[in-house]
This record gives sequence, structure tokens and C-alpha cells, in this order.
Amino acid sequence: MDLNDLLPYLVGAPVLVAGAAAALLVRRRRGGDQRPDARPDATRTATDVVDRPVVPTPVVPPDVAVDGTSGAVEGATVEDISVEDLVAPPLETPAPTAGRLRRLRERLARSGSPLGTRLLSVLSRDQLTEDDWDELEETLLLADVGAGPTDEIMQALRTRVRVEGHSDPVQVRAVLREQLLALVDPSLDRSLRTAPVTTADGEPVPAVVLVVGVNGTGKTTTVGKLARVLVADGRTVVLGAADTFRAAAADQLETWGSRVGVRTVRSDRDGADPASVAFDALRTGRQERADVVLVDTAGRLQNKAGLMDELGKITRVLSRDVPLSEVLLVLDATTGQNGLQQARVFGEVAGVTGIVLTKLDGTARGGIVVAVQRELGVPVKLVGLGEGPDDLAPFDPEAFVDGLLGD
Repeated sequence: MDLNDLLPYLVGAPVLVAGAAAALLVRRRRGGDQRPDARPDATRTATDVVDRPVVPTPVVPPDVAVDGTSGAVEGATVEDISVEDLVAPPLETPAPTAGRLRRLRERLARSGSPLGTRLLSVLSRDQLTEDDWDELEETLLLADVGAGPTDEIMQALRTRVRVEGHSDPVQVRAVLREQLLALVDPSLDRSLRTAPVTTADGEPVPAVVLVVGVNGTGKTTTVGKLARVLVADGRTVVLGAADTFRAAAADQLETWGSRVGVRTVRSDRDGADPASVAFDALRTGRQERADVVLVDTAGRLQNKAGLMDELGKITRVLSRDVPLSEVLLVLDATTGQNGLQQARVFGEVAGVTGIVLTKLDGTARGGIVVAVQRELGVPVKLVGLGEGPDDLAPFDPEAFVDGLLGD
């Protein structure tokens, strides 16, 4: 094809371009630009923004509120409105704490607690030989009751069996229940001190609850569940995300708090000073007149002196003006005797006032309740029963022992 053949096309191209431009101009004058990325007209509502995000937009009309209905939002632009503002998730209502431990008792009864089942099986035999007594002792030790408490219960059982006999299964169960309940010690004060306190000058201030423990015990999750317990009991709570060494800890805690309308005070950067975050949480709690300030701390290995020193600093900072109401140590019930070493060191550094045992729903090793109380001289106050958000319950010695025995 030579130049003469192309000439008609070259002459006609400008005409086609001009025609398209004219048609576009007419369409705009008649009906407005219908392109997907066009700027919205004045009748567009905030609801449309959720359906199809757009590029920079004009000011929202004064008669359109952020919920897309009515009311002025003077000076607000569409890009200032987030999806969270438009559709706020409803707050959850935590389950009441009363009766929660009954669920643990039911679970243990359904599954046939290995500890209670084995003990009753041996004690119900017609004649107890030394091998039977050795089996009883081994069962208690494997359940993490501890050497000292095991010796006590073995001596008590031997005495009762010799004096009262053991042929009646009902009587055997009653004797065993009595001995286990004595070891768990129902006389200990297991209440949580979460009522606001008053300073020397008469100022009401929140109760401060510090939660400590090592990584992997479910500490941050326990803090979130404890916030739900407090909300269910009618307390107002402020959370302090003082675990600044684990990147996701503050996000995790904030998610727990947002579900029940609890504010979380956190640092704007990872690795910030944990004591500073704890202090900010206390200050916020005082300003907002909260009932409880609940502070999560970094999971610390008990043999790392520097990390334990940091925990001591948090304790000192919080205690300057307000005494700590509770220091709760979170322990994994499945760790057994290793948990006792953790308990010793944390008790020395932070002055533990109560134990939270997590993962207690699989209770072949439920004797850790006895061992840790004996070691620290402080009670188990809360137990984690499972993975649900409301599976943290106040510890009830009688319900726990009855669950072990399958009553």
C-alpha cells in the first residue's frame, strides 16, 4: 500500500476524533458523566461510600450524617468516614460468672477424670495390698499433687481404711472426697479484690490488677477473658497493654477489650518502656474513674534476670501512689512441676496474691492446684476451662473435687 492509498484514512481521522469529542460533550450536558470514577453528585450519601470507595471527594452535604440518614457533619469529607464509623459492631454481653465452674464439673464427670477414677478404682477393692497402695501413691504423684501432700493423703487414707473399713463404695468416695478437699483447702480467701480504693487524701482510685506469667501460658488471652469477667460483674475496666515486646500482644488485647466496650491503653511503637505504658493506663483509669485497671505484662522467662528486673520496675511504678490490689500469676496446668519453679521466682519479684490456672479442663494432672498453693501460700483464684471467651471461672474447691470424683 502506497501513500495514495493511505490518504483517505489520514484525511478522515481528524473528523472522527472531532465527532467523538462532540458526542462526549453532548452526553455530559444532557445526563452528566457516567464514568465509574466520576466525582459523585450532591445527592450521593455516605452509604454509597461503603458500597463503592472513591477517590478524593467533596464535602459531605450538611443534611447527610455519617450513618447515611440525617444530621449535619459540618466540614467532614467522605474520605474521613471509615467503615467502622458507619457500621459499629454490637458489644458482646459476657456470660455471668455464677455457675461457670459447674461446666468444669460436668466436663470432668462426662470424661471420667483419670485422677478420681483411678483412686476410686483402687480404694474400692476388697483387699488392699502394698502394690495397691503403691499404685495410689503413683497416681497422686503423676497428677502433680506433689511429694509432701501425697504423703499426707496416703497416711490419712491408710488410717481411715484400717479404722473404718473400705467395703462400701459410697463410704470410700466420701473418705476420698474429704481428703482431697482438705488438700485443696476451701478455707483460703479466693475473692478478687477489684473494688476501687481510696488514697490518703480521700481520692477514689481504681483497683490495680497486674497479670504476670511466662510465654505460652495463655496470659494475654487470660487478661482479655478476665476483662469479660469483670464486665459481667458490673465493673468498669481500663486495659493496659504493657507487653510491648511481642508485636501482636497489644492488638490481641485491644480486640478483646473492644468486644465488651473496654478501652485499651497501648504504646504507639513496639519495644516501648512497659512501665511507662502501665503508668499511662493507671492515669487513664483515674481520669475516667474506672473501677479496675488491668495490666498485661510481657511473658518472661523466670531465669532471665533482666526481664524480671523490668517486671519489678512495673510493680514499683504502679505502687508509687496506689497499692496493687492483685498480682495474678498465670500458670499452665499441664506444665506440672515446672510451673512450681516459675511460681517461686514470680512470687519473689512481684508479690503474687493469686493464681490463675489455664487449660484445667484436661485434668489428669489437677493436683497442681494443691502443689502450687502449698508452694506459694496463695490460693488459686481463677481457672481456665477451655477455649471459649467466657471459659474463665472463679475457682470453687468443692465443685472442683466433685468434678474429679465424677459426682
